[in-house]
Amino acid sequence: MTSLSEASTPAAGRTSPLRGWRIRIAFPYATLTFVGLFIVWEGAVRVFAVSPIILPAPSAVFLELAKNWKLLVGETGTTVYEVVIGFILSVATAVPLAILLTFSRSAERALYPLIIAAQTVPKIAVAPILLAWFGFGLRPKIIIVVLISFFPILINSVVGMKSLSPQMRHLARSMGASVWQIFWHFQLPNALPSIFAGMKVATTLAVIGAVVAEFVGADSGLGYVIMVATSDLNIARQFAAITVLTVAGIIFFGLIEYSEKLILPWHISVRGSRTEL
Repeated sequence: MTSLSEASTPAAGRTSPLRGWRIRIAFPYATLTFVGLFIVWEGAVRVFAVSPIILPAPSAVFLELAKNWKLLVGETGTTVYEVVIGFILSVATAVPLAILLTFSRSAERALYPLIIAAQTVPKIAVAPILLAWFGFGLRPKIIIVVLISFFPILINSVVGMKSLSPQMRHLARSMGASVWQIFWHFQLPNALPSIFAGMKVATTLAVIGAVVAEFVGADSGLGYVIMVATSDLNIARQFAAITVLTVAGIIFFGLIEYSEKLILPWHISVRGSRTEL
């Protein structure tokens, strides 16, 4: 049997040369945008004499980053560990469950409403219960990350699994393909773009989940740094920790996007066949 990647157009697997140019051209534009925002921010703080307790200038935030980089890097390790382990557990749980819900109508009817109901529960309300059950260690934080990042991976995986066209399924059956062959060579490759889309959303939610869990109860991590800085009215340190969190989230997102390019070179979003404007 041939997979979807093998059955795609002859251009599949070849990255458009324009895509590299788009990335190289977009990068300086984004950099200029950030620099412009920082200049406007710095100027507004100085011109209107904004109190640093309300809004510190970017220069104060960068100075805080330079002075306390050892503290921030050390606390970043705890938060990153929670995010990575929670995200891996989310993927390892959501994708197999999506396969089960796709192939078993009974499982879908029994479990899907419970999953939707569990998702509507505010995770901030569950965090104190998890702390009471598992203490103030890493375990409750990782569970919160899993609970927050699990749902988008599951939903996108189910949508991707069910999006295989009936014509493709009938064609595979007419060629003698078994259910397993249809899944492995057609259904799973067809679902991978949706799975990666869910994973991209989950990366940002995983960072949010780790920080929320650290807000509720922790003695380490960037969320803990933000809480302590807030109580000390050290808003510059708070912004510095938020900056590190933002960079970490961007790195996580970039790693997932890079993995998608390696695994799905045949997909249109990777080949860069978008119409040029």
